Amino acid sequence: MDTLYTAEALATGAGRNGHVVTSDGRLNLDLAVPAEMGGSGDGANPELLFAAGYSACFHSALQTVARSQKISVADSSVGARVGIGPDGEGGFALTVHLEVTIPDMPAPEAQALADAAHRVCPYSNATRGNIDVTISVIDD
Repeated sequence: MDTLYTAEALATGAGRNGHVVTSDGRLNLDLAVPAEMGGSGDGANPELLFAAGYSACFHSALQTVARSQKISVADSSVGARVGIGPDGEGGFALTVHLEVTIPDMPAPEAQALADAAHRVCPYSNATRGNIDVTISVIDD
């Protein structure tokens, strides 16, 4: 693979209760364990960052697929919910639920575009077979 871009980040402090900063300084965040997991919830967490990245990447893939098919997806959006929980083997696992909204598009057509985007999205390709990912089309 020819790498087009490399993102760099450094985590310091106490892991999930630490700090993360990117090499370009665009992200510079205190982290905190979510209240639901026994923490203070007073900062960002890896699942929030993953949800933000996956939703943006998937939305871009959706737009790329639509453009290649000469279909308008104006005012579309993609929401991501990233869950974390015990994996039954002493560790933790993630789940992802993507919610795709394409106003004024019939649900079957929107689902077909979402499924096509799932085949080309780099986050989808990275998680395939490792994380349970579900994709729902939400009627506007």
